[in-house]
Amino acid sequence: MSRPVRKVSVAVVSWNGRRHLETLLPALAAQDDPGVPFEVLLLDNGSRDGTAGWVRERFPRVRLVESAVNLGFCAGNGRLVEAAEGDAVAFLNNDTRPRPGWLAALVDALAAAPDDVAAVSGMIVDWEGERLDFARGVMTFDGHAFQVGFRRPLEGPRAAELPADGAELPFACGGNMLVRRDAFRAAGGFDADYFAYLEDVDLGWRLWAGGERIVFAREAVVHHRSSATSDLLGLFNRGFLFERNAFLTVAKNYEDGLWERMMPAVMLTLTHRTQHLLVDANPGGAALALDPYAGTIADTAAGRSREVGATGEAGPGAETGAGHVEGTAAQSAGAPPAEPPARLRDLPERWRRYGTVELARRLADRVRREIAARRGRAAGAAGAAGAGATGTTLTDERTVAQLRAVSYLLGHLDELAEKRRVVQARRRVPDREILARFPPWLVPTYPGDAELFASPGFRAWLPAEPRLVEARLDEVMEVGGGG
Repeated sequence: MSRPVRKVSVAVVSWNGRRHLETLLPALAAQDDPGVPFEVLLLDNGSRDGTAGWVRERFPRVRLVESAVNLGFCAGNGRLVEAAEGDAVAFLNNDTRPRPGWLAALVDALAAAPDDVAAVSGMIVDWEGERLDFARGVMTFDGHAFQVGFRRPLEGPRAAELPADGAELPFACGGNMLVRRDAFRAAGGFDADYFAYLEDVDLGWRLWAGGERIVFAREAVVHHRSSATSDLLGLFNRGFLFERNAFLTVAKNYEDGLWERMMPAVMLTLTHRTQHLLVDANPGGAALALDPYAGTIADTAAGRSREVGATGEAGPGAETGAGHVEGTAAQSAGAPPAEPPARLRDLPERWRRYGTVELARRLADRVRREIAARRGRAAGAAGAAGAGATGTTLTDERTVAQLRAVSYLLGHLDELAEKRRVVQARRRVPDREILARFPPWLVPTYPGDAELFASPGFRAWLPAEPRLVEARLDEVMEVGGGG
């Protein structure tokens, strides 16, 4: 038995997107009759491009809601849901162009669906209508997600495979979905702390866990200027959101017992990605991967003779008193520099042992290293992200985004624990049923993922259940050259 839809509220959040609204709002005004009344709500999300005044003048029938600051996609849509008059809410990105029959297709699909269907998800294509943006999504074991077939052509021998009309989906895309307002609110809506990205994956999991389903409405098509709005955030700021929100999603939604078994692999992946970027993407980063007890300090290097005089100084070519190997690969890779000579009274003994030229060279090397270390410490004290005694300099923005994600998670453990408690308290369907329908995926995506995921050590931490779908990134979506 299906529940009727009596009125629909179309919710659009826009941040400095007036140029997109010049296409979107006329397309909404030109929609075919969906068979029920509908309203358009627009949140001007702290824009500085004159959006609010322009909408009032050009589209007076649009219900304008204003925020002085950018609330983000999630909190912004939450505000529109609270203001909505419809018993169903259609979420639509501001950088889209819905086809004339878009809203009618969504309404028909939801009205005809059984009572346990809380939401329907439409299809998103590129601006020209030639390639797929979204039809079906999948979630990875650690909370990331993919649009299957993204950027694949819609026609031809390599055409993207589309779900059947009415097929079950793990989540609806937040840029083209219709959801029952009461179901959305009862499930907690979009998590406002996400700001943007993966909020729809999180919501979909909560709806399924609460005993409600999501289905596909193939004829509800919108054209999308992919990343046109999200590019305003900056690539690396989006990276922070992806990594943080993915972890939040799995930490909240994996059921008790399963989360404890999945967490080691999730944590290994998060740690490995952060470490890999630190080491490979920053000047001197290799120093962070050194084992100081593998021949770098404390006389741990084997196979070298050592003559120590009364002063404790090592002989030529051997270790110094600080345990640093002169001229070794470890030093060039950024091992901690030796301290300069502690006592000037040792200089005559050193001169006799090394001779004038060799002693001068050693002293010059030590002074140079100490100056570099002091400069690094001074830069760090001044607030630069930085160069320390290891010679490592944090310059890569991907690494910064990753570290910020980790810092956020560590700083919000209590809030996350409470969110998990609330989510699990309303669970009605176990994950074994949900993940049997929609198995998590294992897809190497970040630098170093392929090596990690292939290693026996990582595999040892993956539980036997749920079974993961393993794929390469180019098997999931178009990679490069996709137009």
